[in-house]
Amino acid sequence: MRENPILLMLIFYSLLLFLGESTSSSTQSKNANQVYIVYMGAADSTNGTLRKDHVHVLNTVLRKNDKALIHNYKHGFSGFAARLSKNEANSIAQQPGVVSVFPDPILKLHTTRSWDFLKSETEIIINKRLSGSSPSSSDIVIGMLDSGIWPEAESFSDKGMDPIPAKWNGTCMKSSDFNSSNCNRKIIGARYYPNPDDDDAGANTPRDTFGHGTHTASTAAGNVVTGASYYGLATGTSKGGSPESRLAIYKVCSVGCSGSGILAAFDDAISDGVDVLSLSLGRSPGFQPDLTTDVIAIGSFHAAERGILVVCSAGNSGPGQNTVVNDAPWILTVAATTIDRDFQSNVLLGNTQVIKGEAINFSPLSKSSDYPLITGESAKTTTADLDEARKCHPSSLDTNKVKGKIVVCDGINDDYLTFDKITTVQEVGGIGLIHITDSEGAVANNYKDFPATVVRPVNASALLQYVNSTSNPVATILPTITVMDYKPAPMVAIFSSRGPSALSKNIIKPDIAAPGVTILAAWIGNDEKFVPKGEKHSLYNLESGTSMSCPHVSGLAGSIKARNPTWSASAIKSAIMTSATQINNMKAPITTDTGPIATPYDYGAGEITSTEPFQPGLVYETSTTDYLNYLCYIGFNTTTIKVISRTVPNSFSCPKDSTSGHISNINYPSIAISNFNGKEIVNVSRTVTNVGEDDETVYSAIVDAPSGVKVQLVPEKLQFTKSSKQISYQVIFSSSLTSLKNDLFGSITWSNGKHNVRSPFVLSM
Repeated sequence: MRENPILLMLIFYSLLLFLGESTSSSTQSKNANQVYIVYMGAADSTNGTLRKDHVHVLNTVLRKNDKALIHNYKHGFSGFAARLSKNEANSIAQQPGVVSVFPDPILKLHTTRSWDFLKSETEIIINKRLSGSSPSSSDIVIGMLDSGIWPEAESFSDKGMDPIPAKWNGTCMKSSDFNSSNCNRKIIGARYYPNPDDDDAGANTPRDTFGHGTHTASTAAGNVVTGASYYGLATGTSKGGSPESRLAIYKVCSVGCSGSGILAAFDDAISDGVDVLSLSLGRSPGFQPDLTTDVIAIGSFHAAERGILVVCSAGNSGPGQNTVVNDAPWILTVAATTIDRDFQSNVLLGNTQVIKGEAINFSPLSKSSDYPLITGESAKTTTADLDEARKCHPSSLDTNKVKGKIVVCDGINDDYLTFDKITTVQEVGGIGLIHITDSEGAVANNYKDFPATVVRPVNASALLQYVNSTSNPVATILPTITVMDYKPAPMVAIFSSRGPSALSKNIIKPDIAAPGVTILAAWIGNDEKFVPKGEKHSLYNLESGTSMSCPHVSGLAGSIKARNPTWSASAIKSAIMTSATQINNMKAPITTDTGPIATPYDYGAGEITSTEPFQPGLVYETSTTDYLNYLCYIGFNTTTIKVISRTVPNSFSCPKDSTSGHISNINYPSIAISNFNGKEIVNVSRTVTNVGEDDETVYSAIVDAPSGVKVQLVPEKLQFTKSSKQISYQVIFSSSLTSLKNDLFGSITWSNGKHNVRSPFVLSM
């Protein structure tokens, strides 16, 4: 059996991981030593003192360490990366002040219309409130940890922008293909971090050679560019979520993304002065480390301590449960949804019927149904298994039967992707492929100039009935068209990783969802891998993944920060979550793209809205003390926490009852309770801060509870005054159920008639 096809949907990103791992393995076979990360917690000394501390630790195991040292972490936190033997690494791990030592991991990238789709019916009202508050440029800096930037893209022009903000401490690193003039008032910083075990010259430059970093940067903060399209598809205006924000580029991915480089980028970004960090990358589920060896969790913790909001992709390993990554509570974790735009490549049959297909292709076939049609089952070789031929598995089709024909392949309950079957059909002379499958969801994959399309089983009966009704079935596969106002939308994408979190079931992850399917954004300007006949290479591309949903939220966060500069990172996070929607464009509950109604494990608090977060009414501020208590609750002791955190007071100590159940009490915008058996009453507390325009206001509670569960709020009303901006309340859960057969979902909404502040909750077994 092959791997789960959802894990392989974005072949480009899987290839990055494969190459990164193979490169690392081959290098390690040549050298007994490998790169290790030594994490030493908070940076509470001067840079010079820290450097001496790092050298001292290295000197305990090495006589000469000048070539061993790879990275020195000294701004946001303390530590270093060095080339060591296993014994040397083990020895350093025993040194005082060392939190953890672990091998340098290789992570992977998680790979317009979307912003128009996110507009709500209330936007006209809210825009009136915000009128005049949106400058042509702002001092907000969004840092992108990704594969670099293509600075010549129109999305990154600095025309009309103000001078670089005085607070900026970053730099624009030079290389053979990137100089200081490539930075401007839009791209105000550019750094690169080559993988120490990778000899790829493309890593030694901030310039993007893959396209992923350019795409995510333009989605987060790209300028408004009219007339954008991908070879005529998705034509319209390309724009980022925060066009007025600045960009700081940290190239951490070339062939894979090295953990030591990611930590170095976090360290620099904290010192440079970014406001928001966007990471469309992470580990695969099942390889998730604990918090002391998770480079994204480490870096984002220290960023959060300094007021930086870190936004990360949830991963592309759905739809199975427990697949979400980047799930530390100080990270805003983003799932992916569809928008109301579809890309259809339909099948025209000889009897004039049109069968709906979904794909991006630039089919050279005639628009008339002139081409012979055959099923894989009818095209089997004499030695092939009938089921394998029906599914068009490798070596199962007869060249003499297939040559010059369009092949219908069954993909129901099959692990082979459409891409695999294209290869099989092409090898035996087929001129087109119709793949019947649900396994790729609502993603319109790009098959370039090969006539391939995906037909869902619900639409396939008429196709198969026609094939079986005549001795000479014919058809054609039509080139892709863009379909607007598609319903229902949004839907949670099939590839989007799901909760519950493997780190803790007492925090709901993912936190939020945003558009991540076939998103149009800027691309590198020299990509010649595919150019349709008679066209020039496209300066835009359509990409899918939680990689694309993450920068939607990063951009939104940047704009919120620009309009509310005094808000903390957790206040912005809360505003985004509590203003989310759970309703699609058919005024029905949002579903997954395979049909069922979505739950918080699929999309967290729901789909982002583009205007309501600017004035959410109330916010839940999660403090550093909340995060420190969280570390206590998952098993860290007070001594280790004092090494990790720069802000921990000397008087801090872990609560005496530091069990995992208390995680439910950290001041998070959502609520999750594990081990809920209905036999006992569970009480959790929350504190909200009034950030609305009315100092004197009263909020009343609206509870949506599952059957058999009682939810009591104390108090039932929150009365704010000029002198009382913060109010705490308790949520008391009880149940008449003797046991839970499934996890239960509900919500608590505080409303004053103007603002609705919603928190989802989950009760799990």
